[in-house]
Amino acid sequence: MLALVTEPGHAHTTHVEDVPAAQAREGDVLVRTLEVGVCGTDREISEGLFGIPPEGDPLLVLGHESLAVVERDGYGFTRGQLVTAIVRRSCGHCIACAEGFPDSCLTGDYSERGITRLHGYARELVAEDPEQLVAIPKSLGRLGVLAEPTSICERALRHARTIGGRQPWQLERALVIGAGAIGLLTTYLLRLADVEVWTASLEPENELVEQSGARYISTRDNELSELGKFDLVIEAAGNAQLMAQTLGLLRRSGVACLLGIDPRHQTVELDGPVLGVDTILENRVLFGSVNAHRQDWLAAVDDLDRARERWPEALEQFVTLRVPLDRFQEAFQHRGGKATLVLSD
Repeated sequence: MLALVTEPGHAHTTHVEDVPAAQAREGDVLVRTLEVGVCGTDREISEGLFGIPPEGDPLLVLGHESLAVVERDGYGFTRGQLVTAIVRRSCGHCIACAEGFPDSCLTGDYSERGITRLHGYARELVAEDPEQLVAIPKSLGRLGVLAEPTSICERALRHARTIGGRQPWQLERALVIGAGAIGLLTTYLLRLADVEVWTASLEPENELVEQSGARYISTRDNELSELGKFDLVIEAAGNAQLMAQTLGLLRRSGVACLLGIDPRHQTVELDGPVLGVDTILENRVLFGSVNAHRQDWLAAVDDLDRARERWPEALEQFVTLRVPLDRFQEAFQHRGGKATLVLSD
């Protein structure tokens, strides 16, 4: 059985090789991977910056953004049914995981498919716990590969609304910084809720943003401060300086959420009164969000299908490169849209 594997902590070790065939034990559902999405996390693992293999195994099978098909009936699933799967699994010994919220694990001892302590989906067959599977409607089809990144956006928006809703608050105007997969998906989710959205990135223009009814602005020629203030700011560009600046872009009771990752050692600057005066007197909040709960996965699938109905041609353009497993380097190097690795038709 072919799989895309890497040796975590060692750059340039990613390759395709034969691995033992998956064996479904009692209680497992056997699924055949159709395709897996590629994101920055996969690239970082491949570059040796991140990732933990399963205990006793030097290699890690990559792939956490999955779209698969059920191989045979069982445990509430039927042969031929499209599914995706939740990435993070419980640590087993913290209150968050005990209450069914491994996305908020308090120990960091969780495991994640294709990332941490669990093999991923970039292989032909996977035996999966049915409780971790999420059904994909036939109407969504191959776009179901976007479920995982969409779930990340859903969690961020759910938490932002919860934080904002701790007091009287209305989400009317939002800014999304970054127009990669996470930024675009967040833009579309907010537009589904009829929020006025501005999306900002480095490119001179972005047709996909405009197709959703959001407004696009290039940060090469414009300052974000010129856009006014927002009820919600989502930073999805992965730039620590921009993360700090989000606090100064908020209206009263505004909420800023950080979704991008920037591991660079650097010093960021922020005008003192923004932090020491405005954030306090105007009840502003800055928080980070990662991963997703099952409810976010279900919301992601539902909202992707709604977005497909509302903007069918636009959503199809999110995936701009589909290549077979042995061309993984092309997918890792691809920019300007989502890339996926196709394992089966």
